[in-house]
Amino acid sequence: MAGSSEARGRFYITTPIYYPNDRLHIGHTYTTVAADALARYHRLRGDDTWFLTGTDEHGQKIERAARKAGKEPLEYIDPIVEATKQLWHRLHISYDDFIRTSEPRHEQRVQQIFQRLYEQGDIYKGVYEGLYCTACEAYYTEAELLDGQRCPVHETPVERLQEESYFFRLSKYAQPLLEHIERNPEFIQPPSRRNEVVAFIRQGLQDLSVSRTSFRWGIPVPFDPDHVIYVWIDALANYITALGWPDGERYRRFWPADLHLIGKDILRFHAIIWPALLMALGEPLPRCVYGHGWLLIDGGKIGKSRAGGQVIDPVQLIEKYGVDPVRYFLLREVPFGDDGSYSEDALVRRLNTDLANDLGNLAWRTTGMIQRFLDGRIPEPPGAASDGVLAAAARETVARVERAMAGFDLPAALQAIWDLIGRANKYIDEQAPWALRREGRRDRLEAVLYDVAETARVVGVLLSPFLVETPPRLWTQLGLGPDYRPAGWREGLEWGQLPGGVRVVRDQPLFPRIDLDEAAGAGGGEGTGPGAAGEPVAAAAASRDGGTAGVPATGAGGQGTAAAARDGGAEQVTIDEFARIELRTARVLVAEKHPRADRLLRLEVDLGGERRQIVAGIAAHYRPEELVGKTIVVVANLKPAVIRGVESQGMVLAAEDGQGLALLTTDRPIAEGSRIR
Repeated sequence: MAGSSEARGRFYITTPIYYPNDRLHIGHTYTTVAADALARYHRLRGDDTWFLTGTDEHGQKIERAARKAGKEPLEYIDPIVEATKQLWHRLHISYDDFIRTSEPRHEQRVQQIFQRLYEQGDIYKGVYEGLYCTACEAYYTEAELLDGQRCPVHETPVERLQEESYFFRLSKYAQPLLEHIERNPEFIQPPSRRNEVVAFIRQGLQDLSVSRTSFRWGIPVPFDPDHVIYVWIDALANYITALGWPDGERYRRFWPADLHLIGKDILRFHAIIWPALLMALGEPLPRCVYGHGWLLIDGGKIGKSRAGGQVIDPVQLIEKYGVDPVRYFLLREVPFGDDGSYSEDALVRRLNTDLANDLGNLAWRTTGMIQRFLDGRIPEPPGAASDGVLAAAARETVARVERAMAGFDLPAALQAIWDLIGRANKYIDEQAPWALRREGRRDRLEAVLYDVAETARVVGVLLSPFLVETPPRLWTQLGLGPDYRPAGWREGLEWGQLPGGVRVVRDQPLFPRIDLDEAAGAGGGEGTGPGAAGEPVAAAAASRDGGTAGVPATGAGGQGTAAAARDGGAEQVTIDEFARIELRTARVLVAEKHPRADRLLRLEVDLGGERRQIVAGIAAHYRPEELVGKTIVVVANLKPAVIRGVESQGMVLAAEDGQGLALLTTDRPIAEGSRIR
């Protein structure tokens, strides 16, 4: 798998070439973004990498669509192909070549392949009759159809066709294919797909119809121009024609492919027909065909031609949420190899939880504390003064990411990175830099903040294959400048490269939070929560870490004091920054002692038709019975946290003057859930 290519120092990866009968949807985007992440990873490792994508432009479906539009096929296709390239540009897809099957470089080599197979007896002429799906450009048996009538992929009716055809002797290669799969278990991944292919081959392979006379939009058979070459031979050959088969320099350099990344619906074409053709040509087989699952909506596949037309436009998602949130959601949310469910709510939750609250929180609170406590300059590397906790965590993370990427498990790689982000945020809480400053422990303060900042830099390197706009922004905030790029994977991940003395840049949070209700509407999803600016949304936590608020609060983000705010100071904020924190009134319904902590109370509050549980560190100041029925003020958009085994779904606000603590309330009765502005 990928590990073997690392030893060779080269990596060739392909996506399917997409059919340009309409604009691409989020399912195509998923495949291409995954391939891009793998290509970027191998380039960063220093591997000689080639990433191929493109468009499959021939066939009856294109011919019919063009005729219906009153256009010639190329005239119809060209704008769609251009839109495809523009989508890949917006997503920063770093392909090295974009092959169009209508290009002469491809057509000539496909005819050469067909001629060779015919001359050596692997292609012969006959008559074919069968049940044909125009959308698939494929024949099916009745047993394979839904209700004996509809395509199993597109759920549309098939046609019964009979025509003269040339056939490829696919049956001849059944046993060699089985032997190859047995010798090379990594050839088809994941294992469930391999088992599916083996079972299909063992049922017996029939010779394959590889030409058509029922339409003209295709590559002519070189010795029989009444026939055009079947689109799947035409399309599959792109993986070698784009490299200059049979004797081009790139072909010698990159073939066989390390990874054909495809959707599971075209697995048989890539894991049976394509390797059989290569065997017939005497060419090496690709090292791995990986059939990933589908993106599902309500249990159905997202697709252009599937009944129901469930299509999600990636351009609209990019415009609404940005490039990196879309890339991150696709790479993190969908189990690689299995089906995954798509919903916009799930995308927004990933953005708010992982990108804003976790990654954004780490960057914002780190630079905030360096600005407040160290005059905005990164301290010198601490050397022996460091406890080594985060350096060890970073080393472990690198090993986990490399193992995951060797198995093409992108979600597992991202999980490892987010575990490191979580460890760094927890380390801040454990070491309490605000307390170190108050106690005058300057050396320890500098060591802690350097290690946290260096962890953020390393996180940027680890994220480089997956996110394309965020790492440079993160490095800029750490004072490395907009042009900083790691020299390579190993070089960039070496601990201690963040130079001391550079000044942090606190610009905008990496990711604003998105309000789910606004995201569901027609608006553009303008952030309303504190997102990356919150540490972690709690007012006291923000002031401890060098944030903005100067009043104590308690709840999901922990407990704070006015002294912490005085120690950290309070920088000025804009009205937009303040508006990110959603403050609402709530009525206390239940108040009781926390079962595991004497200083905590467990509250249940009415937030205007919504009942929530909040853990508050106010047991030293209020008896539970005093609070029932009281109107209080809470931070309503705080990320939930488990505090001593009890989930807290908000934060109570209070003021403290050194003599005691007083909960914030209103000066007259007001409806529960009222927004505080």
